[in-house]
Amino acid sequence: MFHFLVTSEGGLTTAGYAVCIAAGVALFLLAILFAERNSEKNRTTTKQLIFCAACMALAFVTSYIKIFEMPWGGSITLCSMLFIVMAANWYGVRTGVLVGLAYGILQFVQEPYVLSFFQVCCDYILAFAALGVAGFFSRSPKGLVKGYFAAVMARGAFHALGGYLYWMSYMPENFPQSLKSVYPIVYNYSFLLTEALLTAAVMSVPAVASALNQIKQTALS
Repeated sequence: MFHFLVTSEGGLTTAGYAVCIAAGVALFLLAILFAERNSEKNRTTTKQLIFCAACMALAFVTSYIKIFEMPWGGSITLCSMLFIVMAANWYGVRTGVLVGLAYGILQFVQEPYVLSFFQVCCDYILAFAALGVAGFFSRSPKGLVKGYFAAVMARGAFHALGGYLYWMSYMPENFPQSLKSVYPIVYNYSFLLTEALLTAAVMSVPAVASALNQIKQTALS
């Protein structure tokens, strides 16, 4: 069954693309359902649909705006993770996880690479779904910032797990051999935490913080 969805080169077949797109749409609609249940006024899903779709679209677009690349690989994007975290901050953990799942499938459809089913889960499904843990901090002071860093750490953990299981042989030659045993951790968190710090700096700008708060109030109104 898995070979029916994946080519011998590690890409997706036509059936694979169809299944991934269908799964992404289903997860996105399920996220909207949870968003409605978590909305303060429990209104129709139209606004939640628009806001969650906007978050996914902005995350996808900004993931390809690479500010710079780290010396061992991995790119610093234009705050792409923030938008999935925002959905979790607005509508809760379940919605954040489902939006992250749908976004992970979108990333997989765009740039699929398959070594095994569990590798796909680590790199695309679980890693991006983990961004939804930001919802746990939605009601705490500075919850967006706290949730953002928690989400980044959670995403990195799944990437690192996949790295230990599948990517050790891809370690670049310029990587310090003394750190070989922690290569997946250093590789993944080097670009994830760098992007997190830059994003946190942007969020700390008073005008940006005020704008993000206003957007949240609109998303929940």
